[in-house]
Amino acid sequence: MPVWAWLIGAVGLEVIGTTALQQSAQFTRTIPTLVMAVCYGLSFYALSVVVQSMPVGVMYAIWSGAGIALISLIGWVFLGQQLDTPAVIGIGMIAAGVVVINMFSGAGPH
Repeated sequence: MPVWAWLIGAVGLEVIGTTALQQSAQFTRTIPTLVMAVCYGLSFYALSVVVQSMPVGVMYAIWSGAGIALISLIGWVFLGQQLDTPAVIGIGMIAAGVVVINMFSGAGPH
């Protein structure tokens, strides 16, 4: 499987895990807590595959940046959480950084 597929999978699992973390109500709800733990574990496994093919700093920047943007979007759309203008600008800057790494850096997942 290509390294970018592992990275996309790691991001997706982290986003699902973080969404479940919010739904776990401080680990008092069993199913969301289990979903969170499994997704985080699988996400870190996928990252262990990715880090064999790209620098850890680049891998982590893409994983965390994409995760932040997606979790913020999920919080806004599905959980009714508000984002003010500075938050939207900051998230946009993070997303732009992920795009720059992927499109212009030789260190990204190509």
